[in-house]
Amino acid sequence: MKKDHIVVLTGAGMSAESGLKTFRDHDGLWENHSVYDVATPEAFQRDPDMVQRFYNMRRAQLETVQPNAGHFALVKAERHFDVTIITQNIDDLHERAGSSNVLHLHGELTKARSSIQPDLIVNWGYGPIENGDKAEDGSPLRPHVVWFGEPVPAIEQAVEICRTATHLLVVGTSLVVYPAAGLVHETPQNCRVTLVDPGDMSESPIAHARHVQKPAGQALPSLIDEWILNGVV
Repeated sequence: MKKDHIVVLTGAGMSAESGLKTFRDHDGLWENHSVYDVATPEAFQRDPDMVQRFYNMRRAQLETVQPNAGHFALVKAERHFDVTIITQNIDDLHERAGSSNVLHLHGELTKARSSIQPDLIVNWGYGPIENGDKAEDGSPLRPHVVWFGEPVPAIEQAVEICRTATHLLVVGTSLVVYPAAGLVHETPQNCRVTLVDPGDMSESPIAHARHVQKPAGQALPSLIDEWILNGVV
């Protein structure tokens, strides 16, 4: 019997419970920085040292936090269902928890890449990228992060994944950031949808979705156990 394919779309709320601040919160990391100062190609050209310092701080913080109960619940789901995670997050908490099938839409904080050739990517870890660190092509290394104004290379792959979903599980994202928010419209007509978010999702673009109004770390362990017990999502 073919397993249900659960496609999980995760956003910043998933990582916030592990202690990673989100730039949309009032106390977010970006509060004292315009996004145009730290997260655009123009910012990197104008002040690469400032941009590197910002991401070096985020990388250092990432090393100090751990996956939460929500991350581990998704790992448990893999033992019973076909699970693919599409994340808007640039941290590695899904992987550190043990999830084996993760697609990062917006890049990965623990990787760096050439500032000329986007496909020239290196595993970097949690240490800082220093002024003078260069890629194999001789260009300055930059964070392997999709900045505002840049295309999202993985979006086509994400669309194809969503088109095979039997259940879409949306966790910790407000569904307002495109192109990721558009993925909810790429699922099959009979695809079931569950939204996990402590906020008000009454304006959700998916009217027929089940809404679990709790943080991921509280909601996902019991939700996944429910699905496993029933043998179906």
